[in-house]
Amino acid sequence: MTNTRTESDSMGELEVPAEALYGAQTQRAVNNFPISGQPMPGPFIRGLIEVKHAAATANAALDLLDKPIADAICKACEQLLSDDNLLSHFPVDVYQTGSGTSTNMNANEVIANLASQISGTKVHPNDHVNYGQSSNDVIPTTIHVSAALQVHTRLIPALSHLCETISAKAATLKDYCKTGRTHLMDAMPIRMDQSLSGWQAQIEQQIHALKQLQPAIQTLALGGTAVGTGINCHPEFAKTFASHLSDRLGIHFTPATNHFALIASQDTAVTLSGSLKSTAVTFMKVANDLRWMNSGPLAGLGEIALPELQPGSSIMPGKVNPVIPEAVAMSAAQVMGNDTAITIGGQSGNFELNVMLPLIAFNLLNSIELLGNSANLLADKAIKGFSVNRDNLEKALHKNPILVTALNPIIGYSKAAEIAKRAYKEKQPIIDVADEMTDLSRDELTKLLDPIKLTRNN
Repeated sequence: MTNTRTESDSMGELEVPAEALYGAQTQRAVNNFPISGQPMPGPFIRGLIEVKHAAATANAALDLLDKPIADAICKACEQLLSDDNLLSHFPVDVYQTGSGTSTNMNANEVIANLASQISGTKVHPNDHVNYGQSSNDVIPTTIHVSAALQVHTRLIPALSHLCETISAKAATLKDYCKTGRTHLMDAMPIRMDQSLSGWQAQIEQQIHALKQLQPAIQTLALGGTAVGTGINCHPEFAKTFASHLSDRLGIHFTPATNHFALIASQDTAVTLSGSLKSTAVTFMKVANDLRWMNSGPLAGLGEIALPELQPGSSIMPGKVNPVIPEAVAMSAAQVMGNDTAITIGGQSGNFELNVMLPLIAFNLLNSIELLGNSANLLADKAIKGFSVNRDNLEKALHKNPILVTALNPIIGYSKAAEIAKRAYKEKQPIIDVADEMTDLSRDELTKLLDPIKLTRNN
Protein backbone atom coordinates (compact mmCIF):
# COMPACT_ATOMS: atom_id res chain seq x y z
CA MET A 1 0.00 0.00 0.00
CA THR A 2 1.46 3.40 -1.06
CA ASN A 3 0.66 6.84 0.35
CA THR A 4 -0.32 5.56 3.74
CA ARG A 5 -0.26 6.72 7.32
CA THR A 6 0.04 4.64 10.46
CA GLU A 7 -2.99 4.31 12.71
CA SER A 8 -3.43 2.25 15.84
CA ASP A 9 -6.20 0.63 17.84
CA SER A 10 -6.34 -1.83 20.75
CA MET A 11 -4.81 -4.54 18.53
CA GLY A 12 -1.82 -2.50 17.42
CA GLU A 13 -0.65 -0.44 14.46
CA LEU A 14 -1.94 -0.63 10.89
CA GLU A 15 -1.34 1.18 7.61
CA VAL A 16 -4.31 3.21 6.33
CA PRO A 17 -4.59 5.19 3.08
CA ALA A 18 -3.16 8.63 3.75
CA GLU A 19 -6.25 10.50 2.53
CA ALA A 20 -8.80 8.29 4.33
CA LEU A 21 -10.90 9.81 7.10
CA TYR A 22 -11.33 6.41 8.71
CA GLY A 23 -8.83 4.67 10.98
CA ALA A 24 -7.42 1.31 11.98
CA GLN A 25 -10.62 -0.52 12.85
CA THR A 26 -12.17 0.33 9.50
CA GLN A 27 -9.04 -0.78 7.67
CA ARG A 28 -9.05 -4.11 9.53
CA ALA A 29 -12.63 -4.66 8.37
CA VAL A 30 -11.73 -3.78 4.78
CA ASN A 31 -8.91 -6.32 4.97
CA ASN A 32 -11.00 -8.98 6.70
CA PHE A 33 -14.16 -8.92 4.57
CA PRO A 34 -13.36 -8.87 0.82
CA ILE A 35 -16.63 -10.68 0.08
CA SER A 36 -19.08 -8.80 -2.14
CA GLY A 37 -17.52 -5.44 -2.88
CA GLN A 38 -20.84 -3.92 -1.79
CA PRO A 39 -20.69 -1.33 1.01
CA MET A 40 -23.64 -0.56 3.23
CA PRO A 41 -26.30 1.39 1.28
CA GLY A 42 -26.37 5.17 1.24
CA PRO A 43 -29.65 5.54 3.16
CA PHE A 44 -28.22 3.40 5.97
CA ILE A 45 -25.00 5.42 6.18
CA ARG A 46 -26.94 8.68 6.21
CA GLY A 47 -29.21 7.26 8.90
CA LEU A 48 -26.18 6.25 10.94
CA ILE A 49 -24.72 9.76 10.70
CA GLU A 50 -28.07 11.21 11.81
CA VAL A 51 -27.98 8.85 14.81
CA LYS A 52 -24.49 10.10 15.74
CA HIS A 53 -25.59 13.72 15.34
CA ALA A 54 -28.59 13.25 17.64
CA ALA A 55 -26.52 11.24 20.13
CA ALA A 56 -23.94 14.03 20.41
CA THR A 57 -26.70 16.61 20.86
CA ALA A 58 -28.34 14.50 23.56
CA ASN A 59 -25.06 13.90 25.39
CA ALA A 60 -24.32 17.63 25.40
CA ALA A 61 -27.83 18.38 26.70
CA LEU A 62 -27.23 15.90 29.53
CA ASP A 63 -23.81 17.46 30.30
CA LEU A 64 -22.06 14.24 29.33
CA LEU A 65 -19.99 15.76 26.52
CA ASP A 66 -18.28 19.14 26.51
CA LYS A 67 -20.27 21.41 24.22
CA PRO A 68 -17.31 22.23 21.92
CA ILE A 69 -16.74 18.50 21.37
CA ALA A 70 -20.43 17.84 20.73
CA ASP A 71 -20.64 20.84 18.38
CA ALA A 72 -17.64 19.57 16.41
CA ILE A 73 -19.24 16.13 16.10
CA CYS A 74 -22.47 17.68 14.85
CA LYS A 75 -20.63 19.88 12.35
CA ALA A 76 -18.71 16.85 11.11
CA CYS A 77 -21.97 14.95 10.64
CA GLU A 78 -23.51 17.84 8.73
CA GLN A 79 -20.45 18.11 6.51
CA LEU A 80 -20.60 14.41 5.74
CA LEU A 81 -24.31 14.53 4.93
CA SER A 82 -23.64 17.26 2.36
CA ASP A 83 -20.68 15.38 0.82
CA ASP A 84 -21.42 14.03 -2.66
CA ASN A 85 -18.69 11.44 -2.10
CA LEU A 86 -20.04 10.35 1.28
CA LEU A 87 -19.88 6.61 0.58
CA SER A 88 -16.18 6.76 -0.28
CA HIS A 89 -15.56 7.11 3.46
CA PHE A 90 -17.54 3.95 4.23
CA PRO A 91 -15.91 1.04 2.39
CA VAL A 92 -16.78 -1.81 4.77
CA ASP A 93 -18.50 -4.74 3.04
CA VAL A 94 -22.11 -5.64 3.86
CA TYR A 95 -20.97 -9.16 4.77
CA GLN A 96 -19.00 -8.35 7.91
CA THR A 97 -19.38 -8.95 11.61
CA GLY A 98 -23.04 -9.68 12.29
CA SER A 99 -23.42 -6.88 14.83
CA GLY A 100 -22.31 -4.26 12.31
CA THR A 101 -19.55 -3.19 14.71
CA SER A 102 -17.22 -2.54 11.78
CA THR A 103 -19.65 -0.07 10.21
CA ASN A 104 -20.36 1.61 13.55
CA MET A 105 -16.63 2.05 14.17
CA ASN A 106 -16.18 3.22 10.58
CA ALA A 107 -18.65 6.03 11.33
CA ASN A 108 -17.07 6.77 14.70
CA GLU A 109 -13.60 7.05 13.16
CA VAL A 110 -14.66 9.20 10.20
CA ILE A 111 -16.71 11.57 12.36
CA ALA A 112 -13.99 11.79 15.03
CA ASN A 113 -11.28 12.53 12.46
CA LEU A 114 -13.35 15.21 10.77
CA ALA A 115 -14.51 16.69 14.10
CA SER A 116 -10.87 16.90 15.23
CA GLN A 117 -9.99 18.84 12.08
CA ILE A 118 -12.95 21.18 12.61
CA SER A 119 -12.33 21.86 16.30
CA GLY A 120 -8.53 21.62 16.49
CA THR A 121 -9.09 19.36 19.52
CA LYS A 122 -8.70 15.60 19.62
CA VAL A 123 -12.11 13.97 19.30
CA HIS A 124 -12.05 10.26 20.16
CA PRO A 125 -14.16 7.78 18.15
CA ASN A 126 -15.12 5.69 21.19
CA ASP A 127 -14.99 8.11 24.11
CA HIS A 128 -16.78 10.95 22.34
CA VAL A 129 -18.61 9.96 19.12
CA ASN A 130 -19.74 6.61 20.57
CA TYR A 131 -20.40 7.92 24.09
CA GLY A 132 -23.25 6.08 25.82
CA GLN A 133 -23.64 3.77 22.84
CA SER A 134 -22.77 0.29 21.64
CA SER A 135 -22.77 -1.13 18.13
CA ASN A 136 -25.40 -3.48 19.51
CA ASP A 137 -27.94 -0.69 19.94
CA VAL A 138 -26.61 1.74 17.30
CA ILE A 139 -27.02 -0.63 14.34
CA PRO A 140 -30.56 -1.83 15.22
CA THR A 141 -31.47 1.83 15.78
CA THR A 142 -30.04 2.80 12.41
CA ILE A 143 -31.96 0.00 10.68
CA HIS A 144 -35.18 1.48 12.06
CA VAL A 145 -34.22 5.11 11.41
CA SER A 146 -33.11 4.54 7.81
CA ALA A 147 -36.11 2.32 7.02
CA ALA A 148 -38.51 4.81 8.64
CA LEU A 149 -37.07 7.65 6.59
CA GLN A 150 -37.25 5.72 3.33
CA VAL A 151 -40.80 4.51 3.95
CA HIS A 152 -41.96 8.00 4.98
CA THR A 153 -40.19 10.09 2.35
CA ARG A 154 -39.98 7.73 -0.64
CA LEU A 155 -42.12 4.60 -0.57
CA ILE A 156 -45.46 5.86 0.72
CA PRO A 157 -45.34 8.98 -1.54
CA ALA A 158 -44.50 6.76 -4.54
CA LEU A 159 -47.35 4.36 -3.75
CA SER A 160 -49.72 7.31 -3.27
CA HIS A 161 -48.64 8.68 -6.65
CA LEU A 162 -49.33 5.29 -8.22
CA CYS A 163 -52.79 5.23 -6.64
CA GLU A 164 -53.60 8.71 -7.90
CA THR A 165 -52.39 7.82 -11.40
CA ILE A 166 -54.50 4.67 -11.49
CA SER A 167 -57.54 6.60 -10.27
CA ALA A 168 -57.08 9.33 -12.89
CA LYS A 169 -56.62 6.75 -15.65
CA ALA A 170 -59.66 4.75 -14.51
CA ALA A 171 -61.82 7.88 -14.73
CA THR A 172 -61.11 8.00 -18.48
CA LEU A 173 -62.01 4.33 -19.06
CA LYS A 174 -65.61 4.08 -17.79
CA ASP A 175 -67.02 3.62 -21.28
CA TYR A 176 -64.72 0.73 -22.16
CA CYS A 177 -66.09 -2.76 -21.48
CA LYS A 178 -63.98 -5.89 -21.92
CA THR A 179 -64.21 -9.61 -21.48
CA GLY A 180 -63.40 -10.57 -17.93
CA ARG A 181 -61.08 -13.52 -17.42
CA THR A 182 -60.81 -16.13 -14.70
CA HIS A 183 -58.28 -18.97 -15.08
CA LEU A 184 -57.19 -16.95 -18.17
CA MET A 185 -60.50 -18.07 -19.71
CA ASP A 186 -63.43 -15.93 -20.85
CA ALA A 187 -65.70 -14.80 -18.00
CA MET A 188 -68.35 -12.15 -17.44
CA PRO A 189 -67.77 -8.61 -18.77
CA ILE A 190 -66.01 -6.00 -16.72
CA ARG A 191 -65.44 -2.31 -17.38
CA MET A 192 -61.83 -1.24 -17.63
CA ASP A 193 -62.27 1.32 -14.87
CA GLN A 194 -63.49 -1.50 -12.62
CA SER A 195 -60.41 -3.54 -13.46
CA LEU A 196 -58.13 -0.64 -12.59
CA SER A 197 -60.06 0.03 -9.39
CA GLY A 198 -58.97 -3.40 -8.21
CA TRP A 199 -55.33 -2.42 -8.66
CA GLN A 200 -55.95 0.82 -6.81
CA ALA A 201 -57.56 -0.95 -3.87
CA GLN A 202 -54.62 -3.34 -3.65
CA ILE A 203 -52.14 -0.45 -3.50
CA GLU A 204 -54.25 1.38 -0.94
CA GLN A 205 -54.25 -1.72 1.22
CA GLN A 206 -50.44 -1.83 1.07
CA ILE A 207 -50.19 1.85 2.03
CA HIS A 208 -52.49 1.21 4.98
CA ALA A 209 -50.38 -1.74 6.13
CA LEU A 210 -47.17 0.31 5.93
CA LYS A 211 -48.69 3.17 7.88
CA GLN A 212 -49.81 0.74 10.58
CA LEU A 213 -46.18 -0.38 10.93
CA GLN A 214 -44.68 3.10 11.19
CA PRO A 215 -44.95 3.43 15.01
CA ALA A 216 -43.03 0.16 15.44
CA ILE A 217 -40.38 1.15 12.89
CA GLN A 218 -39.99 4.48 14.68
CA THR A 219 -39.32 2.79 18.04
CA LEU A 220 -35.59 2.72 18.73
CA ALA A 221 -33.13 0.45 20.54
CA LEU A 222 -30.62 3.16 21.46
CA GLY A 223 -30.11 3.36 25.21
CA GLY A 224 -29.81 -0.40 25.68
CA THR A 225 -26.06 -0.37 24.87
CA ALA A 226 -24.38 -3.80 24.90
CA VAL A 227 -27.08 -6.26 25.98
CA GLY A 228 -30.12 -4.11 26.74
CA THR A 229 -29.30 -3.19 30.33
CA GLY A 230 -28.11 0.31 29.41
CA ILE A 231 -24.65 -0.05 30.95
CA ASN A 232 -22.56 3.17 30.60
CA CYS A 233 -25.63 5.08 29.42
CA HIS A 234 -27.40 7.95 31.17
CA PRO A 235 -30.95 6.95 32.18
CA GLU A 236 -32.40 9.92 30.27
CA PHE A 237 -30.24 9.42 27.18
CA ALA A 238 -32.70 7.29 25.15
CA LYS A 239 -35.57 9.73 25.65
CA THR A 240 -33.41 12.80 25.00
CA PHE A 241 -31.87 11.21 21.91
CA ALA A 242 -35.27 10.29 20.44
CA SER A 243 -36.54 13.83 21.02
CA HIS A 244 -33.57 15.45 19.25
CA LEU A 245 -33.73 12.97 16.36
CA SER A 246 -37.46 13.60 15.94
CA ASP A 247 -36.95 17.36 15.84
CA ARG A 248 -34.18 17.07 13.30
CA LEU A 249 -35.83 14.60 10.92
CA GLY A 250 -39.47 15.59 11.30
CA ILE A 251 -40.55 12.05 12.15
CA HIS A 252 -41.72 11.04 15.63
CA PHE A 253 -39.27 8.54 17.14
CA THR A 254 -39.72 6.94 20.55
CA PRO A 255 -37.36 4.96 22.79
CA ALA A 256 -38.03 1.27 23.26
CA THR A 257 -39.97 0.24 26.34
CA ASN A 258 -37.90 -2.96 26.30
CA HIS A 259 -34.42 -2.62 24.88
CA PHE A 260 -33.70 -6.33 25.21
CA ALA A 261 -36.22 -7.19 22.48
CA LEU A 262 -34.99 -4.61 19.98
CA ILE A 263 -31.34 -5.62 20.39
CA ALA A 264 -31.82 -9.39 20.51
CA SER A 265 -34.35 -9.57 17.66
CA GLN A 266 -35.26 -7.97 14.37
CA ASP A 267 -38.96 -8.81 14.45
CA THR A 268 -40.02 -5.34 13.30
CA ALA A 269 -37.72 -5.50 10.29
CA VAL A 270 -39.06 -8.96 9.43
CA THR A 271 -42.64 -7.67 9.69
CA LEU A 272 -41.84 -4.65 7.54
CA SER A 273 -40.17 -6.90 4.98
CA GLY A 274 -43.31 -9.03 4.91
CA SER A 275 -45.33 -5.95 4.07
CA LEU A 276 -42.83 -5.03 1.35
CA LYS A 277 -43.12 -8.56 -0.05
CA SER A 278 -46.90 -8.19 -0.09
CA THR A 279 -46.50 -4.94 -2.03
CA ALA A 280 -44.21 -6.73 -4.46
CA VAL A 281 -46.91 -9.37 -4.97
CA THR A 282 -49.35 -6.58 -5.86
CA PHE A 283 -46.86 -5.09 -8.29
CA MET A 284 -46.32 -8.48 -9.93
CA LYS A 285 -50.08 -8.80 -10.46
CA VAL A 286 -50.43 -5.34 -11.98
CA ALA A 287 -47.34 -5.80 -14.17
CA ASN A 288 -48.56 -9.13 -15.51
CA ASP A 289 -52.07 -7.79 -16.16
CA LEU A 290 -50.51 -5.01 -18.21
CA ARG A 291 -48.33 -7.49 -20.11
CA TRP A 292 -51.28 -9.73 -20.98
CA MET A 293 -53.57 -6.85 -21.97
CA ASN A 294 -50.78 -5.43 -24.15
CA SER A 295 -49.90 -8.80 -25.74
CA GLY A 296 -49.89 -8.97 -29.51
CA PRO A 297 -50.56 -6.65 -31.13
CA LEU A 298 -51.99 -9.15 -33.64
CA ALA A 299 -51.63 -12.62 -32.11
CA GLY A 300 -52.29 -11.68 -28.47
CA LEU A 301 -55.11 -10.00 -26.58
CA GLY A 302 -54.24 -6.56 -27.91
CA GLU A 303 -56.62 -4.81 -25.52
CA ILE A 304 -54.26 -1.94 -24.78
CA ALA A 305 -51.09 -0.46 -26.20
CA LEU A 306 -48.45 0.54 -23.68
CA PRO A 307 -46.26 3.56 -24.44
CA GLU A 308 -43.49 2.70 -26.89
CA LEU A 309 -40.26 3.37 -25.01
CA GLN A 310 -37.50 1.55 -26.92
CA PRO A 311 -36.91 -0.95 -29.73
CA GLY A 312 -37.76 -4.44 -28.52
CA SER A 313 -35.47 -6.64 -30.55
CA SER A 314 -31.97 -6.63 -32.01
CA ILE A 315 -33.14 -8.81 -34.91
CA MET A 316 -36.90 -8.21 -35.42
CA PRO A 317 -37.51 -4.69 -36.78
CA GLY A 318 -40.50 -2.82 -35.40
CA LYS A 319 -40.93 -5.02 -32.35
CA VAL A 320 -41.78 -3.15 -29.14
CA ASN A 321 -41.93 -4.91 -25.77
CA PRO A 322 -43.63 -4.12 -22.43
CA VAL A 323 -40.32 -3.19 -20.82
CA ILE A 324 -41.67 -1.35 -17.77
CA PRO A 325 -43.93 -4.19 -16.58
CA GLU A 326 -41.07 -6.62 -17.15
CA ALA A 327 -38.63 -4.51 -15.14
CA VAL A 328 -41.19 -4.09 -12.36
CA ALA A 329 -41.83 -7.84 -12.27
CA MET A 330 -38.10 -8.48 -11.88
CA SER A 331 -37.78 -5.95 -9.09
CA ALA A 332 -40.79 -7.55 -7.38
CA ALA A 333 -39.09 -10.94 -7.61
CA GLN A 334 -35.98 -9.46 -6.01
CA VAL A 335 -38.04 -8.03 -3.13
CA MET A 336 -39.49 -11.49 -2.54
CA GLY A 337 -35.96 -12.90 -2.47
CA ASN A 338 -34.84 -10.15 -0.11
CA ASP A 339 -37.67 -11.11 2.22
CA THR A 340 -36.38 -14.67 2.42
CA ALA A 341 -32.90 -13.40 3.34
CA ILE A 342 -34.37 -11.04 5.95
CA THR A 343 -36.48 -13.84 7.41
CA ILE A 344 -33.42 -16.02 7.82
CA GLY A 345 -31.55 -13.04 9.23
CA GLY A 346 -34.34 -12.44 11.72
CA GLN A 347 -33.95 -16.00 12.98
CA SER A 348 -30.38 -15.23 13.99
CA GLY A 349 -31.17 -13.53 17.26
CA ASN A 350 -29.00 -15.56 19.61
CA PHE A 351 -29.52 -14.74 23.29
CA GLU A 352 -28.91 -10.96 23.60
CA LEU A 353 -28.03 -10.00 20.02
CA ASN A 354 -29.08 -10.59 16.45
CA VAL A 355 -25.98 -11.35 14.40
CA MET A 356 -27.17 -10.69 10.84
CA LEU A 357 -27.87 -6.98 11.20
CA PRO A 358 -25.96 -5.72 8.13
CA LEU A 359 -27.66 -8.30 5.90
CA ILE A 360 -31.09 -7.27 7.20
CA ALA A 361 -30.32 -3.57 6.72
CA PHE A 362 -29.01 -4.03 3.18
CA ASN A 363 -31.94 -6.11 1.93
CA LEU A 364 -34.61 -4.09 3.71
CA LEU A 365 -33.43 -0.80 2.22
CA ASN A 366 -32.95 -2.41 -1.18
CA SER A 367 -36.57 -3.60 -1.14
CA ILE A 368 -37.87 -0.14 -0.22
CA GLU A 369 -35.82 1.46 -3.00
CA LEU A 370 -36.92 -1.09 -5.61
CA LEU A 371 -40.59 -0.69 -4.75
CA GLY A 372 -40.47 3.11 -4.61
CA ASN A 373 -38.78 3.35 -8.01
CA SER A 374 -41.04 0.70 -9.52
CA ALA A 375 -44.18 2.47 -8.31
CA ASN A 376 -43.16 5.68 -10.05
CA LEU A 377 -42.27 3.85 -13.28
CA LEU A 378 -45.55 1.94 -13.33
CA ALA A 379 -47.43 5.18 -12.84
CA ASP A 380 -45.57 7.45 -15.23
CA LYS A 381 -44.31 5.13 -17.99
CA ALA A 382 -46.99 2.45 -18.18
CA ILE A 383 -50.41 3.21 -16.68
CA LYS A 384 -50.63 6.92 -17.34
CA GLY A 385 -49.95 6.63 -21.06
CA PHE A 386 -51.51 3.39 -22.30
CA SER A 387 -54.21 3.55 -24.96
CA VAL A 388 -57.21 1.24 -25.38
CA ASN A 389 -57.97 -0.75 -28.53
CA ARG A 390 -61.79 -0.53 -28.48
CA ASP A 391 -62.27 -2.64 -31.63
CA ASN A 392 -60.38 -5.57 -30.12
CA LEU A 393 -62.35 -5.30 -26.89
CA GLU A 394 -65.74 -5.32 -28.61
CA LYS A 395 -64.87 -8.00 -31.14
CA ALA A 396 -64.26 -10.52 -28.36
CA LEU A 397 -66.88 -9.18 -26.01
CA HIS A 398 -70.01 -9.69 -28.10
CA LYS A 399 -69.02 -13.23 -29.11
CA ASN A 400 -68.42 -14.28 -25.53
CA PRO A 401 -70.75 -17.25 -24.77
CA ILE A 402 -70.31 -16.62 -21.04
CA LEU A 403 -72.74 -13.72 -21.45
CA VAL A 404 -75.42 -16.38 -21.28
CA THR A 405 -74.92 -16.33 -17.51
CA ALA A 406 -77.30 -13.37 -17.46
CA LEU A 407 -80.09 -15.68 -18.67
CA ASN A 408 -79.68 -18.22 -15.85
CA PRO A 409 -82.51 -16.77 -13.69
CA ILE A 410 -84.88 -16.91 -16.67
CA ILE A 411 -84.08 -20.12 -18.57
CA GLY A 412 -82.06 -22.04 -15.96
CA TYR A 413 -78.43 -23.13 -15.80
CA SER A 414 -78.80 -26.29 -17.90
CA LYS A 415 -80.47 -24.55 -20.84
CA ALA A 416 -77.93 -21.71 -20.65
CA ALA A 417 -75.09 -24.25 -20.76
CA GLU A 418 -76.55 -25.77 -23.95
CA ILE A 419 -76.67 -22.36 -25.55
CA ALA A 420 -73.08 -21.57 -24.50
CA LYS A 421 -71.73 -24.87 -25.83
CA ARG A 422 -73.43 -24.40 -29.17
CA ALA A 423 -72.14 -20.83 -29.43
CA TYR A 424 -68.61 -22.04 -28.70
CA LYS A 425 -68.89 -24.86 -31.23
CA GLU A 426 -70.38 -22.78 -34.02
CA LYS A 427 -68.43 -19.62 -33.16
CA GLN A 428 -71.62 -17.59 -33.23
CA PRO A 429 -72.52 -14.56 -31.09
CA ILE A 430 -74.43 -15.70 -28.04
CA ILE A 431 -77.41 -13.48 -28.83
CA ASP A 432 -77.98 -15.27 -32.16
CA VAL A 433 -77.95 -18.71 -30.59
CA ALA A 434 -80.15 -17.62 -27.68
CA ASP A 435 -82.59 -16.11 -30.16
CA GLU A 436 -82.97 -19.53 -31.80
CA MET A 437 -83.06 -21.64 -28.62
CA THR A 438 -85.33 -19.58 -26.33
CA ASP A 439 -88.72 -17.89 -26.46
CA LEU A 440 -87.19 -14.55 -25.50
CA SER A 441 -87.57 -11.74 -28.01
CA ARG A 442 -84.59 -10.13 -29.68
CA ASP A 443 -85.26 -6.91 -27.82
CA GLU A 444 -85.35 -8.76 -24.48
CA LEU A 445 -82.11 -10.59 -25.30
CA THR A 446 -80.44 -7.35 -26.36
CA LYS A 447 -81.26 -5.78 -23.02
CA LEU A 448 -80.39 -8.87 -20.96
CA LEU A 449 -77.07 -9.50 -22.73
CA ASP A 450 -75.89 -5.87 -22.83
CA PRO A 451 -72.26 -6.16 -21.61
CA ILE A 452 -72.21 -2.74 -19.95
CA LYS A 453 -75.40 -3.55 -18.03
CA LEU A 454 -73.83 -6.81 -16.88
CA THR A 455 -71.01 -4.88 -15.20
CA ARG A 456 -73.53 -3.40 -12.78
CA ASN A 457 -75.04 -5.47 -10.03
CA ASN A 458 -78.57 -4.04 -10.36
